[in-house]
Amino acid sequence: MKKHRIGMICVLSSCMLFMEPLSASATELKDVNASNKINNAADTTIVDDTSAGDIDGTEDMLTAGVGDLYHSPLSKVEYVEIAKKAEGALWGYTHLGICNVEENNLNIRQEPSEDGKLVGKLPKNAACEIKGSENGWAYIASGKVEGYVKEEYLLTGFDAKMKGEELATAIAVSTADALNIREMPSLDAEVVTQVASGESLDIVEIQDDGWIKVYLDDEEVFVSADYVDVKSDLETAITMTELMYGQGVSDVRVDLCQYAKQFLGNPYVWGGTSLTKGADCSGFVLSVFSKYGVSLPHSSRAQSKMGTAINASQLQPGDLVFYAKGGVVNHVALYIGGGQVIHASSPKTGIKISSYNYRTPYKMVRILQS
Repeated sequence: MKKHRIGMICVLSSCMLFMEPLSASATELKDVNASNKINNAADTTIVDDTSAGDIDGTEDMLTAGVGDLYHSPLSKVEYVEIAKKAEGALWGYTHLGICNVEENNLNIRQEPSEDGKLVGKLPKNAACEIKGSENGWAYIASGKVEGYVKEEYLLTGFDAKMKGEELATAIAVSTADALNIREMPSLDAEVVTQVASGESLDIVEIQDDGWIKVYLDDEEVFVSADYVDVKSDLETAITMTELMYGQGVSDVRVDLCQYAKQFLGNPYVWGGTSLTKGADCSGFVLSVFSKYGVSLPHSSRAQSKMGTAINASQLQPGDLVFYAKGGVVNHVALYIGGGQVIHASSPKTGIKISSYNYRTPYKMVRILQS
């Protein structure tokens, strides 16, 4: 049986010789047992520091990296060449930037101006590739978004590397059309739900028995290592498409979803109802709706019994999507349009946006009738 490891990235200090860091790309998990592979086939069936500057220049490579921190017999030119290679080893980013805002999101604009068209949002602590610089604006790429952000709100170079080390999470990305999530690490264990291909789950532990313990929202469950890719991940930008709403949606629905998204990235706290200091899934929904005069119980199961049941084709921003374990509702999310939900997911990820079918929806409910 092969052991699976996630490479640790070396961080330079002022007393170390410069070392090229390990690649951050994760090792693909392989089958550990031919008979298991046959059995597991059935397991997938349906049942700031400062501005970024001119990042292409030698001088700015030093300011964007660790030029004044190393002590080495290498020449400046040799050092810069090694530094360029080292930069490329960080989570796939050549010139890493980390969003450094106190709260909310950083606007990404089409032009380097505060009047520029908004093309996306960079959440607090999200990563980006810095591709250029212009008059205090950095041109970045993050996820599916490219555009300009204010340089003053980006960590770069050594500070970005250190922050990335702190923020990077190990994730398991489903490679199966319908990956079974099990209560225990066994093919005989109960299937809690399923996740679609491409959906990611935060890793708790990679075990030596061919199973990976992951977070499913705030619960620890298991997936077969044969049907996931393990990666090291940093959060990326949100596209405007992900923030869009369908036609005919009432103003109150739009406003409610916009209000909820202000708290993206804030902490998950079991039993909590604070949108800033921490809430669990039902506490998050309860507190968002309370602003609009709607009183909901502090329980996802109880909330699922409120309002009017609808199907997926009827979903509108402001509706609620419920998920279950063993036929019992145990999680709730707020639908925000474009196939997306926002929810207080887990202690590791806090309030986040996911696809509404990141796990199999159990029930959908309309609370707002307008």
